[in-house]
Amino acid sequence: MHEADQGHGHTHGYSEHKEELLKRLRRAEGQVRGIHRMIEEDVYCIDVLTQVTAATKALERVALGLLDDHLSHCVAEAAAEGGEVSAEKLREASQAIARLVR
Repeated sequence: MHEADQGHGHTHGYSEHKEELLKRLRRAEGQVRGIHRMIEEDVYCIDVLTQVTAATKALERVALGLLDDHLSHCVAEAAAEGGEVSAEKLREASQAIARLVR
């Protein structure tokens, strides 16, 4: 994270959807705890893998929501500003997308 983005007065793109993101994260957290229990209880591996897939998808939905908010808020603001700030925000977004699709 950049120093400018760490300021207490900075509003993040996800601020409007924070509760929805937290709800999704709590759901994913519960799924991971469930996977932990399944392993402890020696549940059939395919059933565990099914739950791992569900938890992974839940986290991907969080990531896509954050990315969407970032593009529509932070990147859009930077693009309107132009210059190096704009180029940096576009690079960050591009790198984030690349990490998501790996």
